[in-house]
Amino acid sequence: MADVRKIAFNSLYRVLFKEGYSALVINSAIKENSLNRVDASFLSHLVYGVLERKVLLDYVISQYSKIKPKKIENKTLIILELGLFQILFMDKVPPNSAVDESVKLSKKVGAYKSSGFINAVLRNFLRSDTKYNLPDEKDELEFLSVKYSCPDFLVKKWLNQYGKENTLGILEGLAQRPPLTIRVNTLVTSKEELIKELTESNVKVSEVLFLENALNIEDTGSIEELKSFKDGKFYVQDCASQLCCEMLDVKPDISVCDVCSAPGGKSLYCALKMQNRGKVYSYDLFEHKIKLINESAKRLKIDIIDAQVRDASDENLTLPQCDRLLCDVPCSGFGIIRRKPEIRYKKATIIDNLPQLQYSILCANADKLTNGGVLVYSTCTLCDEENIDIVNRFLKEHENFEPVALELPEGFSRFIDEPDNVLTLLPHKNMTDGFFIAKFRKVR
Repeated sequence: MADVRKIAFNSLYRVLFKEGYSALVINSAIKENSLNRVDASFLSHLVYGVLERKVLLDYVISQYSKIKPKKIENKTLIILELGLFQILFMDKVPPNSAVDESVKLSKKVGAYKSSGFINAVLRNFLRSDTKYNLPDEKDELEFLSVKYSCPDFLVKKWLNQYGKENTLGILEGLAQRPPLTIRVNTLVTSKEELIKELTESNVKVSEVLFLENALNIEDTGSIEELKSFKDGKFYVQDCASQLCCEMLDVKPDISVCDVCSAPGGKSLYCALKMQNRGKVYSYDLFEHKIKLINESAKRLKIDIIDAQVRDASDENLTLPQCDRLLCDVPCSGFGIIRRKPEIRYKKATIIDNLPQLQYSILCANADKLTNGGVLVYSTCTLCDEENIDIVNRFLKEHENFEPVALELPEGFSRFIDEPDNVLTLLPHKNMTDGFFIAKFRKVR
């Protein structure tokens, strides 16, 4: 029988202290330990649960421990967080069992000396009548930061940009588990055929109404083990990312440059919309990511993608002239916290150097467009300095480009005041990742 709590502990340690990516760490752990669907679900619940509520969990721990969380040894703190999460948020785990298993876990991972401390903190919590109190709501920043386990600098930024109502919605939206969205490979199957095959594999399937060949799926187990995945009948891509590609207006027999392409979903989307006719130039900074793009293209039976290593910010490197240019630039990632909850714990300074990098990528590649060509700039964040500020600067300094109004899907709306050539996707309103899209045309 798999020791899921120990696997969860190791996974959290890798994410929090070894800079692992939560999704990759969890998927790797599921495969390495051959977890069945039930155990895989329990593992995901534990790891994502702690990452999504770490600020709150540490706040509660601080009320029952004489040692503040910042001074508690790393292994011990993870075990406390896992134990407290089970007590507070997992109804199927008896509280006393959560405590006992936490003490056992401390011995399994070499934190023998902490077992008594862990037992005392968690038992003190169980004996308490009040359990815990959130910060006073009069201190809006601390209250929202703790309640939603979001850094206070980010809460402050969103309050200033979007107002209180939208900020509360964003925080609520990013606290939810995201859907698993896939794109149908229309080169080898149809949406109807794929729905039938997935359903027969006991996968729950629902259609995305505003995207023609997008599906949300549940109860997949290890997605890479599904026959339909192995056969190249779909790939994973969030609705926001798919909608971004839709704004490029690609069609067969044109050329497209995706200059920051990894992990490759947007390049794949373009190739499918082009019916595997034309050329998609797909670039990234790292060789191993280019390998992933090529592997995905081969699995999907796509052969028009030319994937190469290239630094998108280097204006001296050559790039083919293209009809469509996609700059989905590196960003702070604060719009995809629900997918990568560890992003919550990045420092505020992460944003300091990003806008200049983003702008340099945009400028270094824009002149490679043919006259009349379409440029889409995008990020998966919700920070003005990485989004609308870049757009305004680019239009001001590039008179040979003009803004192009975005044609939104039926029933899709903007929820903030913004120009018609940009779209800010809010998780609680659009039911997608937090995302930003801007569209331009080269006029001369």
